[in-house]
Amino acid sequence: MSRTDMTFRNRALSPAELDRFGEELDALRKRTVATLGQRDADYIRSIVAWVRWTEVAGRGLLYLGAFSLLFAPVLLWPACVLGALLLGLSKILENMELGHNVIHGQYDWMRDPHLDGKTYEWDIVGTADNWRHTHNFRHHTYTNVRGLDDDIGYGLLRIFPEQRWRAYYLMQPVIAVVFALLFEWGVAIQNLKLGRWIHGKVSNRQMWRMFKPVGRKMARQIVKDYIVFPALAGPFFLPVLLGNVVANIIRNLWTYTIIFCGHFTAEAETFPKECVRNESRGHWYLRQLRGSSNISGGWLIDVLSGNLSHQIEHHFYPDVPANRYAAMAVEVREICKRYGQHYNTGSLPKQFGQVVWRIVRHAFPSRPRRTAPLVAATEAT
Repeated sequence: MSRTDMTFRNRALSPAELDRFGEELDALRKRTVATLGQRDADYIRSIVAWVRWTEVAGRGLLYLGAFSLLFAPVLLWPACVLGALLLGLSKILENMELGHNVIHGQYDWMRDPHLDGKTYEWDIVGTADNWRHTHNFRHHTYTNVRGLDDDIGYGLLRIFPEQRWRAYYLMQPVIAVVFALLFEWGVAIQNLKLGRWIHGKVSNRQMWRMFKPVGRKMARQIVKDYIVFPALAGPFFLPVLLGNVVANIIRNLWTYTIIFCGHFTAEAETFPKECVRNESRGHWYLRQLRGSSNISGGWLIDVLSGNLSHQIEHHFYPDVPANRYAAMAVEVREICKRYGQHYNTGSLPKQFGQVVWRIVRHAFPSRPRRTAPLVAATEAT
């Protein structure tokens, strides 16, 4: 589907309709927040337990595999493979359903210091403080706004034709694979804006000051996963080390896939800076809708994605507990239908296939297609 065809699937809204659109979505949030309680607290605490016990099981199996070299070498591969998978699952749950959502402040109402969005630190090399700025503030405020949302291509990839083409983008299909494997490291350095330092716009002193907290977090993660836990296996450290490497790669690949499917499918759009000038609440919702993509698949995909399978609802309500998104999505979809707005959703293979197409297609020169001026029209009316 061309971008022009896609845009015509959305009806231009009058100023009054746009206001009502925003009011209905605000009302849905208010009704949901009013019902938060024990069920939601029990849910997130069950996720905490799953994170803890899958990590214990995964690390235990890695040690079993390592020490099996002494008494039953046949157990080495089965135990280590299963251990790496369980440890990877623990890291996925901690990163997606626990860390990401807690850092958004979704559970601040519980007054639990372990689930405080302002102080929670997660199990990746990037700091939660940097994520709160680059993601919670910049990305969620300026979703898919060119020049304001650093998540558009993460400074590495040309994913939309509106991005200026340069020759080095020809390498981006390879760069994208490396980025996926090392995704947590890309997240860690995103807020440093290394390009500005390389071009002399940031001094060495300034860069060192910004890097110090990131460097401390990187060192802590390296020591934990690649030195301390493997060292506990003594001379059999290598299987444990490899298991930790594989678990982190599993988490990186999954996180990359879910995040890219939520923002860079064929139907997702970017916007010029001018669109946020004097932006109304209804228009903000409309921009979030047009720049987001959902993933269908049911309960398992919801949990493993941190409910970012409901990316539209997450962009609408980032501080509402994500376990509520599936129920909210029913009403969000109905509201969008009544106002003639396309609700972008599809299976994981379909959405990721579109992401891969974008990465490959826009590695080469491409021009933005003409689209119906929906955003400009709503701003002008």
